[in-house]
This record gives sequence, structure tokens and C-alpha cells, in this order.
Amino acid sequence: MTTPLQNIRIVEMTSVVLGPYACQMLGDLGADVIKIEPLSGDTNRNLGPHRNRGMSSMFMGCNRNKRSIALDLKSSGGKKAALEIIKGADAVIHNFRPQAMQRLGLDYEAVKAVNPEVVYCATYGYSKKGPYGEKGALDDSIQAASGVADLQYRMTGEYRYLPTIVADKTTAMFVVQSVLAALLCKQRTGQGQEIEVPMYESMVSFIMTEHLWGQTFEPPLGDAGYVRLMAEHRRPYKTSDGKYLAVLPYWDNHWRTFCEVGGRPELIEDPRFINMSARLKNIDASYRATGEIIATRSRADWLRLLGDTNVPLMVVHSLDELISDDHLAKSGFWQELDHPTEGRIRTSSPPMNFSKTPASIRKLPPRLGEHSVEVLAEAGLDNETIRAMIARNEAGAAP
Repeated sequence: MTTPLQNIRIVEMTSVVLGPYACQMLGDLGADVIKIEPLSGDTNRNLGPHRNRGMSSMFMGCNRNKRSIALDLKSSGGKKAALEIIKGADAVIHNFRPQAMQRLGLDYEAVKAVNPEVVYCATYGYSKKGPYGEKGALDDSIQAASGVADLQYRMTGEYRYLPTIVADKTTAMFVVQSVLAALLCKQRTGQGQEIEVPMYESMVSFIMTEHLWGQTFEPPLGDAGYVRLMAEHRRPYKTSDGKYLAVLPYWDNHWRTFCEVGGRPELIEDPRFINMSARLKNIDASYRATGEIIATRSRADWLRLLGDTNVPLMVVHSLDELISDDHLAKSGFWQELDHPTEGRIRTSSPPMNFSKTPASIRKLPPRLGEHSVEVLAEAGLDNETIRAMIARNEAGAAP
């Protein structure tokens, strides 16, 4: 089967979620992803439920479609082997801070010396161009720095983090976008390049797209913060039977339909709600009125009354309900597969659909060093050299 990134080779030197998730997406698109891990493995290999050590739920969630090789990059043999593997790569992706890669001798200049056309992508907390450049970072610290915690404070009166690793996963998408663009440029020009994708700048860009608001202009026309998104009553609405619905009569025609169906036609001409601009100025009152109307009927009644209208409407799913959701089942989103060591596992399908070059799951998450011998041999090392590296703990191989 042809895939979008067929014959593209990515060398990954990342751990936790940001880098692994980005490289998994590239693997889903067909790239041959070689994951170079330390002898102890990716730090997420033992985080979460697991049947066998080193194959946890967190690791399994962002490491399919990869081959794993274990190398001690601090050893001369491990570093030499890594550079031999990199010689055949289209792109290298790492999430070490720049100083660490310089110490290892695997910074861009060192890699470019053996592969002049390589696309070299570094992703970490803060751009090396600014004063935060040497700081370490994890998802929570980036949520704090980029305004996510402040948005939570504005909503709840308490600084909180979102209960998802939004900074890692958002930055991962910027990594994929950047690497694909650089690979396209390389195809057109024959030139590789160095890319930096910092989490902080990525998340500030992501958050401030809408929340720059009045600060878009200089001098400012108001404070930062999109008021609709921070309204007190912006939330799923409770129905008369204690269930919840997401209902959003957003456009003027939505509002008109909702008020008519909900038995409150007088609100259509209410000066506070008469058009979208007025509803935005009175957003808390608008959301409060919507909630009061929803509370008058059961969830089943609302699904029947609004189901065929243009008003955006959706039930609230629990995380566990997503596993059995009818739409996800019929769209083929969830897959159950047999892993050679972990037994029956569940995983999501790549969410994008191509008509001619589909993304696919070709390899299940690898054991640590599962492909060490195979990859080292492909890089030109003979069997005796590979055995010696393993004996010296410069490389590790799964049994």
C-alpha cells in the first residue's frame, strides 16, 4: 500500500510525549521512524498500566509505527552508530536542549557533517534565541507560562492546569507541520535545514490566536482575552432529567430557532440578544438564558426537538463512553489488535482520511531495542561489531 511519506526515514531521539507523539504521526503517514532510546528506554515506558515492564499505556499511546534501537549515546560506539544511522535519514527529530546535544556531539553542525541535506528538528521548552533558552520544561510549566493557567483562573478563581497534556500535543503538531514543510523544501531545492520548535512560543501562538483580542491593536482597544470563552455560564447545560448537553445557538439563525423551539420567542427581539454582537456584549446573560431554557426539558426531548435543526447540539460523553461511541465504532476509529508480547490492545486509528494514500498502523509499539540488530545492520555495521557493542553496553537488544 502506498502511503504519503513512503520511503521517508525519520531518526527520532525523543522521550515522554511531545517528540514521540509527533514522530508517531509521521509514522502513521508512512515514514520509517527509527526511535533511538537510551539503554534504560524512553522515560514513559513504565508510566501507566502495563502487562509487561517497559510497555505501559502511556508509551503504547504514542509509539506505534516505529522501530526501536537502544544506544548509549554518551559512549563513543553509541554515538558513532547513531551517526551511521543518521547518514541515511531524511530528518532527525530530538527533544534535548541544545547544550545537551552539543555535549553529545549530535548537534546540527555535527549531523550536517555526515548528512548535508538532513532536516534537523529540535523541539524543547523555550527558544534558544531568548533568555529562557536554557530552562527545562514540562507540559505543566508551559501551561503556566503560556496563559493556560491564567484562563483557568479567570473562569474558576483558581490557577489550574488543563487535565490533558495540551502543550506537548499542540507543539507536536507544529513539529509535524514544520518537518513536512522542510521535507517539501528539500525535495524542491535539495537543501536541508535546522528547525527549532519551542513549546512556549508554540503555545503562546496557539492560545493568543483568539485571546490577543484588544491587544491586537497598538494602542490597545481593550485587554487580552476573548470574552465569550471566559463567560461564567459557558458550559454544558443540565437538562430536566439531570443529564447534560452541549447546545450553542451561536449565529442569529441558531438563536431564532432555539428560542422558537424552546418556547421563548420573546427572547428573539430582546435588545440584549437581538444579534450576535449584542449577545456577545451580554454573553453571561445569553448563556444563562440558554441554560434556563435547556433545564425545562429532558435530554431526549431536546435531542428530538433540535436534532433536525441547524442549532449545534451534542451530548456530553464520559471518557469511558468514548470507547463504545456508535459514531467512532462505525467510522472505524478504534482498532483492537494483537500485540506479539502485550496481547490484545486497543488503539486509535489515524484520524485523517486519504482517498489514495491512507495513513495506517503497520507496526505496533516496539519493545526496547527490538530492532537494534536490524537497524545497525542496515547502517552498515557487521555482526561482530554489533555483538561487541551489545557486550560493551553501548547498545541494547530485546531478546
